[in-house]
Amino acid sequence: MDESSLRAVGWARSLPLDSSPKSARDWALGHLETLGWTDSARDTVDAVLLTVSELVTNAHVHAHSHAQLAMTWDGHCLHVAVHDTSTTLPTPRPPSGERLGGRGMFLVDALTDDWEARRCPKGKTVIACFRPPTTSESAR
Repeated sequence: MDESSLRAVGWARSLPLDSSPKSARDWALGHLETLGWTDSARDTVDAVLLTVSELVTNAHVHAHSHAQLAMTWDGHCLHVAVHDTSTTLPTPRPPSGERLGGRGMFLVDALTDDWEARRCPKGKTVIACFRPPTTSESAR
């Protein structure tokens, strides 16, 4: 096998403003089941679902935008990307007893193996990476 070529599987879905984070989580869970993660990497599945919920909520609430959700598995990392129409990049803020909300990216930062946000011509995309425990252990 030529390891220089990338093989990946992916899925994408548009989530209009009137859709719920639950519908995004349910959709993501269905695809995680096809990877076998619901049996082998339950903690990672929970982290992915919470991150999907936070990123879609951010797109709807803070960007006032529909969300484009894409998940790609390349054999090493599950990339979860959410695009919205705002160019304002998110930043993790520590929890505060003085304000409601504002903890979403703090959670994303804690739950993911890595994440980044990129501006693009019509908004931004936030990309989170998850490595299931078996992948991390075999890479050592």
